[in-house]
Amino acid sequence: MQYTTLGRSGLKVSRLCLGTMNFGVDTSEEEAFRIMDAALDAGINFFDTANVYGWKENSGKTEKIIGRWFKQGGGRRDRTVLATKFYNDMFDKNDGPNSGPGLSAYKLRRHLEGSLKRLKTDHIELYQMHHIDRNVNWNELWSAFEIAAGQGKIGYVGSSNFAGWDLAVAQGEAKARGHLGLVSEQHKYNLLCRLPELEVLPAAENLGIGIIPWGPLDGGLLAGNHRGGGGRRSGDKDRLDKHATQLEAFSQLCDELGEREDTVALAWLLANPAVTAPIIGARTLEQFERSLKAVELQLDEQVLKRLDEIFPGPGGAAPNAYAW
Repeated sequence: MQYTTLGRSGLKVSRLCLGTMNFGVDTSEEEAFRIMDAALDAGINFFDTANVYGWKENSGKTEKIIGRWFKQGGGRRDRTVLATKFYNDMFDKNDGPNSGPGLSAYKLRRHLEGSLKRLKTDHIELYQMHHIDRNVNWNELWSAFEIAAGQGKIGYVGSSNFAGWDLAVAQGEAKARGHLGLVSEQHKYNLLCRLPELEVLPAAENLGIGIIPWGPLDGGLLAGNHRGGGGRRSGDKDRLDKHATQLEAFSQLCDELGEREDTVALAWLLANPAVTAPIIGARTLEQFERSLKAVELQLDEQVLKRLDEIFPGPGGAAPNAYAW
């Protein structure tokens, strides 16, 4: 496994991040345990989750599964760089008028305590805002993060689904307080979704924020699911039809390389210097094991050029992509 620093922090994380969104939903607890053990054995030390995973009335279920896995001991917690997220409603009646999605010092404290309890740990290495809330003052948020860090409950702060200008505002406010600020941004980014190259990736690179792509295989579209129609979900048909020509050309290129589509899609992300670690959200141990090869695959300039031809990007960073 290869490692890199998380943004401008000194924290070393694996080039692949284990995503846990399926744990307790499509993946049984037993299989989740096997996947997490296999991840550590493969050298993956970076695990991502969120307080809301499990969804709706089962929100928090995924964190509980991870907590029970930690409880088995064997150095599991010490070997893991743990990341979780907060923003969404956890359906706690005690929150009263402060229930619902959003960010605030109150929500940060409440959600953090809940996550620590479910995860059976006293600290979280990377605490992330799951979504932007532009109704809340950054001074309030940075003050709350500083308190949590001072108590030893969090190590670093990250964001998810922020616009480029949100990252800039957050870092500006942090700098004014003498705070390190954000070290990571989770964002949807893959061969079929390259809009982040306009603003988010350039902003993140400039500000020392590592990009953690979620949806690197775009729900399986970039994993070869179009071949023979196997493994399709009903909601995928329109998307498969829309991108059929691109996906066929992609598969042809992968065949020429002698590699699986998912391996090439992940390797393409890893070739981008803005990317810290794509999130691999495997549902099964077999899917997880297939993802590991991506770290070893080096795509040359010719292959990268062909991928650009199949999946055109926005033309570079703004404003050069669309202005003179």
